[in-house]
Amino acid sequence: MTGAVVMSRARRSGLRQTQDGNSTIEFAIVVSFLATLVLGILDFGVGFWEQMQVGNAAQAGADYAVKNGFNSTNIGTAITSATGLASIAASPAPTQSCGCPSATLGVVSSTCGASCASGGTAGTYVTANAQASYTTLFPWPGISNPVTLSASAIVRTN
Repeated sequence: MTGAVVMSRARRSGLRQTQDGNSTIEFAIVVSFLATLVLGILDFGVGFWEQMQVGNAAQAGADYAVKNGFNSTNIGTAITSATGLASIAASPAPTQSCGCPSATLGVVSSTCGASCASGGTAGTYVTANAQASYTTLFPWPGISNPVTLSASAIVRTN
């Protein structure tokens, strides 16, 4: 009976020796997965922050139009000066149009001063557009590189 106990211990000790590298392999798999996850979150976060900056730049152009009236050059300057992004541009150029507000369609083109179907008169609207190019930190499968980020803001000026 003592021979069986000795044999059992020998088998357990041999089993332990064959599992020595398992934890290293498991650690490598888990770390590589977590590193990819963290880098993806970081890259998405930077892209999302830049998209917010593009939206803020478009809003800055619209704010300029409300305070100072329509001037395409000055609105474009307000857009490009609103953030520290090097690739920001006022593209397409700011526009001015007349229209009526619509709950489902936004602003429907109309003649300035004409009566609107929803009541009231057609007003003057300014559209400020901002665009920037974002290059991801790492090439990701299925995502084009660079990514064009864009935003627009429409305001009624009268």
